[in-house]
Amino acid sequence: MSITQDIVATYKGPRKVIARRLAMGLREDRLLAILMAGCALAFIAQMPVRAREAHLTGQELNMLLGGSLLGLIFIAPLLFYTLSLVTHWIAKVLGGKGDSAQARFALFWAFLAASPLMLLNGLVAGFIGSGVELTLVGGLWFAAFMWFWISGMAQSYWAKTGE
Repeated sequence: MSITQDIVATYKGPRKVIARRLAMGLREDRLLAILMAGCALAFIAQMPVRAREAHLTGQELNMLLGGSLLGLIFIAPLLFYTLSLVTHWIAKVLGGKGDSAQARFALFWAFLAASPLMLLNGLVAGFIGSGVELTLVGGLWFAAFMWFWISGMAQSYWAKTGE
């Protein structure tokens, strides 16, 4: 399946998608591509927010976008790699049987798969601003991200073989 089809399928059953992708084998170049795609979409989601901020405060839009670009494309991947390593250690302490590449995949895939809601969150923040709508969409994005991440970790570390 293509990436976009797998993202849609993740909303129906994340463990099936994770299991299928794990069966394909993990390569670091693919993991990095998944993470960078998620970070690029996060940057795109920030564009309406930064445009609104520039309009309301009179700041330079290019400077705001440059800061978002630096944070999301260059710094965020380092934080994601660190977070995946910490979750790998925690999973090992809890008796998980997976390796660190599986922890990276679970986190990176959850981030990419939740990106449609992240894009919606950026649109709501950019066009509507703070309020109940933004809180609801942000909460929905966070819930989906956590569901995908926990499902991915469970499939990677505690699923029986053949499941």
